[in-house]
Amino acid sequence: MKKKLGLFSTVMFGLSAIIGSGWMFGSSQAARVAGPAAILAWIIGALLVFIIATVYVEIGTMFPEDGAMSRFAMYTHGSLLGHVSSWANWLALLAILPIESVASVQYMSSWPWEWVKWTKVLMNGDQLSAWGIFAATIMLALFTIINYWSVALMAKFNNAISLFKIFVPIITMIALISAHFDFGNLGSNFSTFMPNGSSSIFLAISSAGVIFSYVAFQTVINLGNDIKKPSVNIRRGIVISLIVSALIYICLQIVFIGSLPSSIVSKGWSSLNFNSPFSDLAILLNIYWLSTLIYFTAFISPFGSGMAFSASASKSLASMPKNQHMPKFLAKMDNKYNSPRVALLVNFGVSFIMILLFKNWTILSRVVSATMLISLLTGPVVAGSLRKLAPDFKRPTKIKGMKFFAPAAFALASLAIYWTMFPTTIEVIAIVIIGLPVYIVFDGRQGFHNMKQKFKSSLWMIFQLVFLSLISWIGGTDFGGLGLIKYPLDFVIILVVSVFVYYWAVGSSYRSHYFGEAKELNDTINLEDPNE
Repeated sequence: MKKKLGLFSTVMFGLSAIIGSGWMFGSSQAARVAGPAAILAWIIGALLVFIIATVYVEIGTMFPEDGAMSRFAMYTHGSLLGHVSSWANWLALLAILPIESVASVQYMSSWPWEWVKWTKVLMNGDQLSAWGIFAATIMLALFTIINYWSVALMAKFNNAISLFKIFVPIITMIALISAHFDFGNLGSNFSTFMPNGSSSIFLAISSAGVIFSYVAFQTVINLGNDIKKPSVNIRRGIVISLIVSALIYICLQIVFIGSLPSSIVSKGWSSLNFNSPFSDLAILLNIYWLSTLIYFTAFISPFGSGMAFSASASKSLASMPKNQHMPKFLAKMDNKYNSPRVALLVNFGVSFIMILLFKNWTILSRVVSATMLISLLTGPVVAGSLRKLAPDFKRPTKIKGMKFFAPAAFALASLAIYWTMFPTTIEVIAIVIIGLPVYIVFDGRQGFHNMKQKFKSSLWMIFQLVFLSLISWIGGTDFGGLGLIKYPLDFVIILVVSVFVYYWAVGSSYRSHYFGEAKELNDTINLEDPNE
């Protein structure tokens, strides 16, 4: 019998995905961009993602299956939108693997001990060297091997690593506060608290790993069929892991800013340039044992996240052939452990290519954030559409106020895509569109059945991506644009247009060819007592 994850393992899985390299680099990067106002970036980012997650909790518990995030849009808007959504979701999950590998190698390159001088060759400036690429590839191989043998084995590793990943940041905060904490670093007035203006807060959310850390909640949804009592534990797993991780990230940011020596702060926040932020800070404060612990954790923490995302990305890819627009061999699970081994191996190869293309943590964090946010655009639309198309479906977690949450989640996700800055927005949108030729080939083999309806139901997404590309180009200079539309007017325009597009999208939904599959899956749900 296939072993499944209980609530504890589900929460640990979520925490392991969320608390990855973000805690090691995020605080420094955010402070560099926004100064003490970086604290607000983590708070606003948590609230934004919680609104998005609220929508996904409802539909995730309605359809508990492996790679569920790759299937939702297909039920209400047909295979074309389903393919675009699943392709974006797979790329977003997959991109985490190289970023966690790069994070580990980047920290390894700054190890201070004499006996590991060889690690200096892993980085060439701020990018991986040839040896660094080799080391990152070894990390990828380890992610793959552990998941290759089953989710149960992965969970055993993950539970231990997750506890360690929670324990070390807490120790780090206690040690740094005990050594030095200057409330003056947090600012004494508005200008010192927010030295680069309010727009810097949103830049920090996109460029410091805030978004890509928090939206890792979706790994829990993608493992739906591997979770015991999914109608209850998916909700609990997401909520608990998001709350715990948000508290840790916000506190880490406060401690990092307050613990900086005045000699560093006096040079200006933009001058912060740590290769290994918390380790370097510990050395500055003469806490050498803490520095050693963090250097060790810098290997373990991304390793845990990489393991979690390797499982989630493989589930996502293996579920895509169900949509009948990807090769069937990707879904092959003919081993006794029921793990998607072909998908794991394909992910390993694509991740290696991404390491060759993107060799820097900061660049990868922006790419990952934009890709993930695009993949999340369909969730609010699906939730709103199902309220119209399937009011009688079982909803283990029926969200009150969905009429507010769904359009708000869609508009906020669109706004956050804008924060990733031009030209990142257009580059990522182009990567997502690359998946269309694959769809055309497979749909052509099926005779382009009902293509007019599928295109009509996907037109809103095409419009939204073009709109976001255009406004990113001509928008505020703070976000890489030409400045033809100034901040904050650009925010207002995006929010208003996005709400309009949301209602357009819900209005274009229909009971697709796959709607029957959704009904069959939903019928299997047992509405368990949440107190069990």
